[in-house]
Amino acid sequence: MTVLPRGVKHIPGHLDVAAQRALVEEIRAVVAAAPLYRPGMPRSGKPMSVRMTNCGVLGWVTDRDRGYRYQPTHPVTGLPWPAIPKPLLDLWDAVANHPSPPEACLVNFYAEDAKMGLHQDRDEQDLTAPVVSVSLGDSCLFRVGETTRGGRTTSIRLDSGDVVILGGEGRLAFHGVDRIYPSTSALLKNGGRINLTLRRVTRPGEMRGQLT
Repeated sequence: MTVLPRGVKHIPGHLDVAAQRALVEEIRAVVAAAPLYRPGMPRSGKPMSVRMTNCGVLGWVTDRDRGYRYQPTHPVTGLPWPAIPKPLLDLWDAVANHPSPPEACLVNFYAEDAKMGLHQDRDEQDLTAPVVSVSLGDSCLFRVGETTRGGRTTSIRLDSGDVVILGGEGRLAFHGVDRIYPSTSALLKNGGRINLTLRRVTRPGEMRGQLT
């Protein structure tokens, strides 16, 4: 039996097929308002292998000059991010065990050759809130480790409809995606994987404008 780090929870098949399909339609509307784009790494500007967008009052972005940050507008269109769809807000209420709602939902699209290196989600001010992650589409090999780089890591397969929660002692666990398993789901017409990560960014009473 796979043992995950403390604070990391995997809920296989949390969303049934009907809920997955409905959520994909919601995300299509998000992408229509806030198109997917390929962000650049800090300093080097090297494009990431995933395409991304956001929904919520804040969105996570990165580029060569200003690095990792949250801001209220799409970096390409300059428009505010669309609202987080209600099914995702309901999911947060059901599994996050946190009194404040999420402010950001990062939408990552993985083509069959995309990966995500081991990293921590630590650009948020409120680290008492968990990160809630939803998988849609093709399966992936997800790797999660400890809160220090170079610690022991564990790999699990995430399938469409699975939910992962990084909270408590696991809130700053290093994690990443080592590979996509092509053609393992028929949910997305042209294949690939969508990952949605719900995040609380600011502490209660903090000014969102301080983040930009």
